Amino acid sequence: MAELVHTQGEHHAGPKHDYNLVDPSPWPLMGAATAFVFMVGMVLWMHETPHGGLVVLLGIAGILATMFVWWRDVVKEANRGDYSNVVAHMLRIGMVLFILSEVLFFFAFFWAFFWSASYPPELVAMQWPPPGVTPAEAFGVPFLNTLILLLSGTTVTWAHHAVREGDNRTATKALLLTVLLGAIFTSIQAYEYVHLYREGLTLATGVFGSTFFMATG
Repeated sequence: MAELVHTQGEHHAGPKHDYNLVDPSPWPLMGAATAFVFMVGMVLWMHETPHGGLVVLLGIAGILATMFVWWRDVVKEANRGDYSNVVAHMLRIGMVLFILSEVLFFFAFFWAFFWSASYPPELVAMQWPPPGVTPAEAFGVPFLNTLILLLSGTTVTWAHHAVREGDNRTATKALLLTVLLGAIFTSIQAYEYVHLYREGLTLATGVFGSTFFMATG
């Protein structure tokens, strides 16, 4: 009799499987809305519309807030034990596909850049860089930023190995160091972009400017 009650209870509880069915969440809609605000702000800023920069900052703040609350829910679900081995495997596959999509995304921009450099079109007087364009010094600030980027990759790998070994204290320190390096990298990148804009290299500076900023940004 007890086995029958147990079996009926499992039947009414629904099908058993290894997948986590998440509750309805407002965060995807919020993320889409804040991304739209950011895009509108960028358009307004590029057209030098008043308060365009403020709209951009609001969009960025909204995106960061969405990331925080969404990832907070993911951590809660993980701590509750909602993620089985199958779900964890699917999350890893999702990350691999995300990285692959980023590789293909930037491959198109670098292809456009190197194609234009190898076969300069008549639009830029068959010269590369185009006349009137002064590119950034490769072994100056860009080289320093590249070293910082590589170093941040090293520290996040350090954090990953610390997590796998159960050393949460070291993992926290390594992640904080990674975040600090990321902030330094972003600050230097912003400084370099402002400098290039003042020198006349912008998104509107033909194919060189557009591909340069898309590939490096």
